Amino acid sequence: MKSFAFALFASLLLTGCSSTPSSQQKPAEPAKPAADANKAETGRVAFQRMYVTARSWAPDAMPVGLESTPTKEFPGKDGKAGVWRGTFGSASRQAMKPFVWSGINSEDAPTPGINPGSEDSFNANNTSTRPFDFNYLKVDSDKAFEIAQGHGGKEFFAKNKDASVRYTLTFDGRSNQLRWIVNMESAGGKSRPLTVILDASSGEFLRKG
Repeated sequence: MKSFAFALFASLLLTGCSSTPSSQQKPAEPAKPAADANKAETGRVAFQRMYVTARSWAPDAMPVGLESTPTKEFPGKDGKAGVWRGTFGSASRQAMKPFVWSGINSEDAPTPGINPGSEDSFNANNTSTRPFDFNYLKVDSDKAFEIAQGHGGKEFFAKNKDASVRYTLTFDGRSNQLRWIVNMESAGGKSRPLTVILDASSGEFLRKG
């Protein structure tokens, strides 16, 4: 009887030793993070991001211009775009370099992130490429769109539901003025484009065409 009890105890002991402790079990793999959704930004936000990268290229880099690219997903109707192209000039390098910010992962847009372009010659005294102080940009593209709406844009979109908007920020050396050019175009050219120009520092409406 004692031999049977001893054999039973030894069998239970071996069973307990062979089982894997819960603490040593392989942990479950963490869930993979979801891919970032496509996103659009206002001109100032995208410009600031490119500005940081441009300063890595040349510490004295200064903004020269900015332009949005309408896409199927983000046609620009709210003052935002999924693709922005900023140009910066460096006096020390005597070169000008574009950077493209993209928030879209699609066939009609560059790779998401900031994509540098090729250098070109640069002369800070050239009127058409004169750099400006980033602090002059006080009116963002969403506000520029709002102002344009009050100067023909609302009526334009009422007739052209599928229209797109391109925003161009440029410095006019003759008037020493930073300007937003808001260009509204209908799909397929069904209507004549509408362009509204305003002061990017004060928001003052200048003219339309």
